[in-house]
Amino acid sequence: MTLIKKANIAQILALSLAISSCTKEIKKVELTDAQLPKNVLPIVKPASEENTPLTADYIAAKKAKIETFYNKNWPNNSMNGSFLVAQNGQILFEKYNGLANFRDKDSITSNTPIHLASVSKVLTATIILKLVNAKRLDLDQKVTTLLKNFPYPEVTVRMLLNHRSGIRNYSYFTDRKANTWDRHKTLTNQDVLNIMTTHDLGLEYKTGTRFQYCNTNYAMLALIVEKVTQLSFKEAMHKMVFEPLGMKHSFVFDIKTDKKNIAPSYKGNKVEIGIDYLDAVYGDKNIFSTPRDMLKFDLARNSGKFVEPALWAQVFKPYSNERKGTKNYGLGIRMLNWETGQNFYFHNGWWHGYTSSYITLPKEKVMIIALSNKMTRNTYAVRKLAKLFGDYPFKLEDEE
Repeated sequence: MTLIKKANIAQILALSLAISSCTKEIKKVELTDAQLPKNVLPIVKPASEENTPLTADYIAAKKAKIETFYNKNWPNNSMNGSFLVAQNGQILFEKYNGLANFRDKDSITSNTPIHLASVSKVLTATIILKLVNAKRLDLDQKVTTLLKNFPYPEVTVRMLLNHRSGIRNYSYFTDRKANTWDRHKTLTNQDVLNIMTTHDLGLEYKTGTRFQYCNTNYAMLALIVEKVTQLSFKEAMHKMVFEPLGMKHSFVFDIKTDKKNIAPSYKGNKVEIGIDYLDAVYGDKNIFSTPRDMLKFDLARNSGKFVEPALWAQVFKPYSNERKGTKNYGLGIRMLNWETGQNFYFHNGWWHGYTSSYITLPKEKVMIIALSNKMTRNTYAVRKLAKLFGDYPFKLEDEE
């Protein structure tokens, strides 16, 4: 009897261990975006893999060269904004200089959100790609199946992302001369769609025949995000990107609640540029962030787990091939493609006095970002720093 009891106890213990082991294995299984229940949003997850630590000598050497560039590009600490260069997730150099608000004399710090301008398009594209990855949306889905009364039947989600839709820019067709909108009233994304629906605006060119950068494309993508997620664009961006990545100083601007709390933009002579009737439209612009938050974003996007490899490859496919040249556009990212096979990925932005430049070099695991709230073109010169990390045909000493 004792032997039988001992045998039973041993079997029970073995079974318990097996169940425990299976339970642990089950916990380790992670659903893909496509496997998520329809009521669960796909989210951008933080990068989990650890990057190879850079040596102290390497960091010191790169920092010295970046600092030299900084001092030449913004002499006498003339930058009014924020600047960061990172590799392997490690910050090589960062600088915060100037004032967020010239009236209140608030200094710009690492926690000061600055308008990303058109760099916002990279984040809008990120949400769209997550929804495509989760099978809530298809890249080649007609926009007419998503937005009621959208008047251009051949335009697809992909064409909005890569600027091949042919639709017109809302800042032009709501201009005073166009006589389609009372500029005393604030324009919204839905207003943009309604104007296209009720006015015979026509197309800039036949859909799908060529590339033309157009902010309206991304204003429509923001409406598609709202249609698919059943959330406001601001809330969808927070839940899908900012919150999971710990981007605590990033937000979509709300003209009703945020206009007194942001770092305003200025002309080069420090005259403040006020809010106007176009400042409620989002998707193409209107995201505020910081360099450190954008580093979290960049690491997550390039982690290898952001979307399926086949979809990720389409992001960096050149779509504007009508004319031979290096300039091109993917899905929410600008690029330079040289005959050597080298590729440079970036997005610049300008809105009012805000200028921005975001550079992502996946091969070298480098991110460079510069943001300013006082009008300057020096922000865009940071692309030259790519020369420090790879075979990019930029001249670091070129002062153009």
